[in-house]
Amino acid sequence: MQVQAVHHVAIATRDLERSLAFYSGVLGLRPAPRPNFPVGGAWLDMGSTQVHLVVHPEATFRTNSEIDNNDCHFALRVEDFDAALDHLIRHGYAENAPEGSGRRLLVKRHGPAGFPQAYVLDPDGHVVEINASS
Repeated sequence: MQVQAVHHVAIATRDLERSLAFYSGVLGLRPAPRPNFPVGGAWLDMGSTQVHLVVHPEATFRTNSEIDNNDCHFALRVEDFDAALDHLIRHGYAENAPEGSGRRLLVKRHGPAGFPQAYVLDPDGHVVEINASS
């Protein structure tokens, strides 16, 4: 088997509209055509990869409302890290936001990965990393 690329990441959600507001409105992912599955959801494009939101209230969700960058997460690479941080700040995210507020921003400009990283939680508590190559 030769894997070519990651095709999509499936994210469970309790509230599709709330998740769409985050993934489309905050992160800027574009809606994509989706087949008429028996469960609700939405597909979103991010380059050659997609995020598939799946309405599944009984899914396994994190119970910890703090950002834990060692927990399960996926990462989005951005061209301009500082512009991405400014964008998140304009949408109400802040490093000094209280834990559990849903608007906390964890920033690691010089972490061990060798590139800057920022972490936020989506509306269902999934950890999303934003990073840049330099």
